[in-house]
Amino acid sequence: MTRAWALSDDLSRAVTVGALVLAAVSILLLALETNRAERQRWLVLSSGVLGVLLVLGAVLRPVRVDVRGTELGPLLVVLVDGSRRLLLPQGEATRRAAALDASDQLRSHFGTARLVVLELVDGVARPLAEPPQVPRAVESDLSSALARVASTAGGRPEAVVVVSDGRLTRPSESADDGALERGAGGAGLPIHTVRVTEGSPPDASIRRVRTASAAVAHQPLALTVEIGCSGGLRCGRIPVAVRELRHGSAPALLASGVADVQSDLATVELGITLERAGDRILEIAIDSPPGDAVPENDRRLLPFRVTRERLRLLHVAGRPTYDVRALRTWLKSDESVDLIAFFILRSNTDDPNTDDESELALIPFPVDELFTEHLPSFDAVVLQDIDANEYKLARHLPALASYVETGGGLIMVGGPSAFAGGGYAGSALGRVLPVELSETERPFDTLELVPRVTEVGRAAPVLRGVRDVFADDLPVFVGSSTLGRSRAGSLVLWEHPHRRAGELPMPVLALGEAGDGRSIALGLDATYRLAWSELGAAAGGRAYGALWDGLLGWLMRDPRYESARVELTAPCVAGLATELSVTRLPGTPGVVQVEIERLGEVEPKPVVTREQHSSATVVTVDLGPLEEGGYAARVRIGSTPPTRLDFACEKGGEAWADSRPDPARLERISRVTGGRSVTAAEIRRLPLPTATLVATERQVTAVLPPWLWALGGSIAIGAHWYARRRAGLG
Repeated sequence: MTRAWALSDDLSRAVTVGALVLAAVSILLLALETNRAERQRWLVLSSGVLGVLLVLGAVLRPVRVDVRGTELGPLLVVLVDGSRRLLLPQGEATRRAAALDASDQLRSHFGTARLVVLELVDGVARPLAEPPQVPRAVESDLSSALARVASTAGGRPEAVVVVSDGRLTRPSESADDGALERGAGGAGLPIHTVRVTEGSPPDASIRRVRTASAAVAHQPLALTVEIGCSGGLRCGRIPVAVRELRHGSAPALLASGVADVQSDLATVELGITLERAGDRILEIAIDSPPGDAVPENDRRLLPFRVTRERLRLLHVAGRPTYDVRALRTWLKSDESVDLIAFFILRSNTDDPNTDDESELALIPFPVDELFTEHLPSFDAVVLQDIDANEYKLARHLPALASYVETGGGLIMVGGPSAFAGGGYAGSALGRVLPVELSETERPFDTLELVPRVTEVGRAAPVLRGVRDVFADDLPVFVGSSTLGRSRAGSLVLWEHPHRRAGELPMPVLALGEAGDGRSIALGLDATYRLAWSELGAAAGGRAYGALWDGLLGWLMRDPRYESARVELTAPCVAGLATELSVTRLPGTPGVVQVEIERLGEVEPKPVVTREQHSSATVVTVDLGPLEEGGYAARVRIGSTPPTRLDFACEKGGEAWADSRPDPARLERISRVTGGRSVTAAEIRRLPLPTATLVATERQVTAVLPPWLWALGGSIAIGAHWYARRRAGLG
């Protein structure tokens, strides 16, 4: 029970204040008048003061209030920094362990309070899980979290306690006191801070990687790499290297340099050129200096989305046929294609009836220049019915195969001088084609055929445009190149209705992947009949463009021609569970099959394989924890061509880029908001707000009845009058 004194609650504030002012003035005037009294001044003064007080009591009628109830502890919110930065080592443990220990101490210290313990995850304050989970968040946006604390906690708290190392995303390090106060929740809410650490570990790290512009294929890109050195570590000159992680090949060195670390910070400018569009994974690494306590932040694995201004295509044909002309005309009509085309007008055995070669050659075929110096600058190469031996292309086939394996695209189009007929059987290029080639069989057949669409072809988005025009029909083609069995992992979309490749029908159109690139084998040299045949003419020739749109789109990994949309549900963190979200495209039923392979390995092997038998449109696939590195996810739905997603898993990543704590920022936040900043060992110094009494019983008792106050006042005033007369003040 608590006891308090109060005045009558039927009086307004103005009446109460007026009565007190009049009483005070009366006593002051009485004191001044008493100085003129000839005798008994104390009696005059005391009787007058007593009379005033008794009359004042009759007016204000004071009461005694007895309250019985329970005390409700103050509402306090504890915000524990939940970013991965707090996983940085601190002695034998981590900053995260120190923060969780501090939250336990706060529970004990504020035992009588209503304590809400939340975790600061990016810009959201959510309940701290029990047991605490390994954090995945990168940012520590305190400003956004504080703006939501009132609604999250169920009311406005008396104070907020922030447990962190101070390296917050917001409020920023450069904010002045005014901006810091606004960013820390505004005025009227004290924010106490608990500093989990104050010392920087000896560490050299890649603090930041910046680019001056977007990454465009074949265009130079400037990287600015910022190297930091803290904690008393002597860094000096640190080598820096930039590599691209590719599928099926060793990491490719793109640039290197040396950072001269002065005053704990250095930047190095490196120029790189990314030849392939799409998602590319770059590794930026420094050599760890001796004594580096956090080597995990000496390497960054960064995804780059490389765009393409135009598709840069090399088209090389062995002779000017209707099919060559049709493809060249279609490619030149597409504004998105930057075409470099060469076709041979005569063979080396033709008799030109002249001794002057300059009269015949408009432009010499620059085979050596194209397939050495300029090959990496092309997005794709189309070889159409060209003899590799006759036109000196054979010696460049190993380089062309490596070009495909490092991310290039290749389409080989049929004809008498294509595939085995052009000397490609047994060559280095054979390993990147989706079909085998025979050196013993007849290389070309002139029989008419109508290709048969396979089950894969019916489901593949590559042929969706052709099927929209012709449904299951195709025109009659004349002649086909001899193709062998499809290689492991390759997909046959069209097959020959009569010819065989071993025990299976011979492929006519097949797709395949080789290393980081893709290849297509099209064993026809009359695709122009998709436009110029009776069936093609009835459809306005639209099927021809639909076929080549699909082939080039699939070759360049255009999402429109992939069988699924694949993405990570959250950024991959090494050692934590990773999930893939697979969204089916319409018309792609079947089992979802996932294979995960490491990037940067010459002969990659699956490190994770999964199958999901769900028929849902969106399927989530749990990959489990992955080690640090770059990965390629190959996703196949049923019998459709696979879709690939390249991604990176980092252990520290952006969260560990700067290992320095910022205790000064926490101290400033507490100072400008009226809070207190302490270390984890000083938590007992944090003040505890007063509790609120929740009344269950309230009893009001008058000190004296009003009539008794009035009677006492009358007697006191009469006595005062008598005393004044005796003192000569009548």
